[in-house]
Amino acid sequence: MIKTLIVDDELKSQSTLHKLLEMYCPGVDVIGFAHNVETGIEAINTLKPDLVFLDISMPDGDGFEVLERVANRNFEVVFTTAFNDYAIKAFQFAALHYLLKPINYIELQSAVKRFKQNHQDVDLNEKIKILCDSLSNHHQKIILPTSNGLRIIELNQILRCEADGSYTNFYLSDNTVLMVSKVLSNFEDILPEEIFCRVHSKHLVNLNYISQYIKGRGGRIILSSGKEVEVSESKKKDFLKRLKYLAHSLNKVKK
Repeated sequence: MIKTLIVDDELKSQSTLHKLLEMYCPGVDVIGFAHNVETGIEAINTLKPDLVFLDISMPDGDGFEVLERVANRNFEVVFTTAFNDYAIKAFQFAALHYLLKPINYIELQSAVKRFKQNHQDVDLNEKIKILCDSLSNHHQKIILPTSNGLRIIELNQILRCEADGSYTNFYLSDNTVLMVSKVLSNFEDILPEEIFCRVHSKHLVNLNYISQYIKGRGGRIILSSGKEVEVSESKKKDFLKRLKYLAHSLNKVKK
């Protein structure tokens, strides 16, 4: 059984989540509830749960404070939140589970399933650090789930991403290739658009690693690694616009 704690300041939200877990998530044992930061910290330290459903916004602080102050972080966290799309990107950067309120039972089942399947190689401290960094709009690192576990990657290490069916291959500056079990459009949505550009249905490239553009109907890109990437005709206009903007920004920095 998965020892589970629910931390939420709204009694109705506690009750709803508890019922959904009982109905749709066999193997989950709710061992306690907490309604604010102080009681959340006390419950985690006392009950030592395997899994915590943690509300972010509470009257006396937030869920991040709970995580900062608990004695041990040997548990997995699923944040429950009403945050907007921008903040959700930050959770994706940090490979942290989240559920948007009102909670959907299918998404809840998916979160519990991920908990059962995932063997995390990155501790919670590092995840929270990357989450807070991303929430401050300083996207410097991303955590990628690979077949061998989680990998922390600096964004400036990523040369390009290539679609491979329902997977995405990440090509890094040290010649490493990482296969991630998410589609390319997922990373197009979350990686900062001022740096990464979708130039083809199969290719997302780091503009900082482009060494040459060769004209054509769509054209071709030569990356600093020597790799040649095709630009589709439909993506050409946006790509050249983004490239010019980057060049202009670099010139302003030099001055």
